[in-house]
This record gives sequence, C-alpha cells and structure tokens, in this order.
Amino acid sequence: MGLSSTPVAGGQLEPPPRVAVALAAYSGMEFIAAQIDSIMKQSGVTVRVFVSVDKSSDGTEQWVEDLTKKEPRVVLLKTGQVFGGAAANFFRLLREMCLDEFDYFAFADQDDIWQSEKLHRAHLQMRLHAVDAYSSNVTAFWPSGRRHVIKKSQPQRQWDHLFEAAGPGCTYVVKQALARELQSVARTRGELLTGLTFHDWFCYAYARSHGYAWYIDDYSGLMYRQHNANQFGANAGWRPMVRRMKQVWSGEAFAQLRLMVDAVGLPATHPVRAMLSGGALGLIKLALQSYRCRRKTSEQFVFCVSCLFGAVRSTSCRPSQVR
Repeated sequence: MGLSSTPVAGGQLEPPPRVAVALAAYSGMEFIAAQIDSIMKQSGVTVRVFVSVDKSSDGTEQWVEDLTKKEPRVVLLKTGQVFGGAAANFFRLLREMCLDEFDYFAFADQDDIWQSEKLHRAHLQMRLHAVDAYSSNVTAFWPSGRRHVIKKSQPQRQWDHLFEAAGPGCTYVVKQALARELQSVARTRGELLTGLTFHDWFCYAYARSHGYAWYIDDYSGLMYRQHNANQFGANAGWRPMVRRMKQVWSGEAFAQLRLMVDAVGLPATHPVRAMLSGGALGLIKLALQSYRCRRKTSEQFVFCVSCLFGAVRSTSCRPSQVR
C-alpha cells in the first residue's frame, strides 16, 4: 500500500489519515480476495480491515483467518454467528470494532473493487467541504462487461435522508466522532435496528437527523459488482421499480419508514412522523411533499405515486402507528 503525507503549515508533513474499514462477508470466496486486495492498495491512507463473516459453507471464515496470519492489517471478528443479512452483519461490526486509533470509519462489501484513491479522495473532499461524512457515485459492472455509472450525487433535499440512502454503503466514509455516535446507538438501542433492512440508509438518516453534514461526491470511487448472489444490487431499470411498488402495496415500504423514524429518534413534533402516522390523509400530504423527500426528480414522481398507492391501501387496512 503506497502512503503519502499531506503538507501542512510550516512545511511539516501530516501523517496519512487512519481508516477503519468494516467488511461484512457471507460465502464470499469468489470475490473477497480481489476486494480486500483493492482495499490494501489504497493510496494516501493507512487502513485496517475488520471482517465479520456470516456463517458460511464455502470456506470464507478459514480463508480470512489464514489471511490474518500474514496480513496484520486484517482483523477477523469471532466467527460462527448467523446474521441472516448484510444489515445485521454490519451493525455487529459497528458494535464491536474499536475505533480509538482511527480518524475515519468506512463500510465495504465483499465483492467490489475500489479505486486506489477512494479513501484519500474522501478525506480530501471532507476537508474541502467541511463535512462529517462522505459518499459517492459508483460504477456498476456485470460479467457481460456492461458498465453503468449509478449517480447518487443529486442535490440533497430537506428530508431525503428519511427516505433514501446517500448511495451504496460501500462508498461511505465518516469521521471518528460520528462513527462513535453511531456505535453508541448500535450498542444501546440495538433492538430498534433489528428490523431495518439497510444499515447504510440508517447511518445517513441518523447523521442528517442529528445535524451532521454529509457530502455526496459526483465521482465514482469503486467498481460495484453485480451478480446473482447480490442481496441488493444496482437500483436501476424497471425491475427495481416494480419491486418497490410491490413493497409499497404490501405495506413493507412504509413499515420500514416507520422503523427508520423510530431508529433515528425523530422527535414527535417532526412533520414526517406526523404524516406517516396520519393514515391515508397523512400519506396524501406526504405525496405533496415529494420534492423534499427524494434527490432525483424522476424518483420524486415515483415517491409521490407510492404515497398515493399507500393512501389507497390504508383505506382498507388498519394503519400502523409510529410510536
């Protein structure tokens, strides 16, 4: 891993920033070596990778354990646990990692390939924009050779953090102070996080809800691998839209929204909490606020329609209440 120091006032050199990377794995033997190799080759920073393996049957645990014997920058957390999904695995990492020695905390999937300057660019951009957290666009790629830049850097909206993530979690880099606060929440209010499907959405929602500044970079810092084993892949095309509408009609989407509102500790006086607990009328009001709820214009329209669908559904089903 190449290192470079940053010049500071007086001509002295500042040591490279230290980054703790949380990597959640599950039956990842096909791609995990390339992912970890790309993390180890990050320039301008020092890294340590903490790996949590959801109990696997392909030898992932043993492979990582063998790697730790020759690569001291890789740490394997106790194995044998069954998490059943990426979010629970990442929350485990957040709870158990020691953050004392690090300036930044980052998430990593097991199957992507990072650009060598990914973390150092995040560090520089966070300094430039005076923010607490960073995410970016990604380049999805398929075995066929197809590539597609997934743009998540549209201007942030007043409430977008309550309704979408700041891009894939594998692009997230946050300062130590925010990481410590997220860790404290994961340790003390874990029961509120149990039902959440997306750890990255929670981190973004919590940060923005509690006054932390977040920058979304118009830059692709990694190759976002797409394959049949993805739990959640590139959110592009008509299939994800159909899936989302099914989640809306089943009530699953609004159940996740209500869980998120509770998990981030949104105050009772917040208008989004009031609208989500207001039955059909509340969802109609929320539909009219779609421009505040999603960053991308086309997704504002989809959000509006989803809320109206939810309102129709709630007239025939007893609405769930936000606590």
